[in-house]
Amino acid sequence: MPASVDRYGEFWNYLSQPQKDLILEGQYVMNDVIKQNAYHFKDYSFLVFPFAKAYEGFLKQIFKDVKFISHLDYISDHLRLGKLMSPNLITKLGERSLYKKMEERVTRDFAERVWQSWKLGRNQIFHYFPHNTKAIGIDEADKIIGQIIDTMEEAYIKLKTDDKG
Repeated sequence: MPASVDRYGEFWNYLSQPQKDLILEGQYVMNDVIKQNAYHFKDYSFLVFPFAKAYEGFLKQIFKDVKFISHLDYISDHLRLGKLMSPNLITKLGERSLYKKMEERVTRDFAERVWQSWKLGRNQIFHYFPHNTKAIGIDEADKIIGQIIDTMEEAYIKLKTDDKG
């Protein structure tokens, strides 16, 4: 878990206030409520939620700012980042593929990290299947949260700070 928001510098300043609030509230729950061990949960997936939600908002914002998506896409209730970022849909999506855009702008490894953080922090955590509820422990939640924050910071550095337009 990131120790302090102070270490983020420019990246932290780039985040919208609602994104910052989600991260700060998530850190509060993790550090001041959960780690007191007042109650042992069977599944700590709920700890990941505010960070995953901030990640979604951040990705929409940075993709808009670097012109991967339009302003209308950004404000749309129908934009599905998971679909647009999927490496499995590059051919089907063509020029709308965000995975392809990240790969072309930075590298395939970078696009894959952004996608894997999405899958790990959202798809594998928040979907419920009767045969696989995917309960996670506190240490795994902490690891996923760290990966989301690290990916956001890397995306800011590699996309926004290199933005020419």
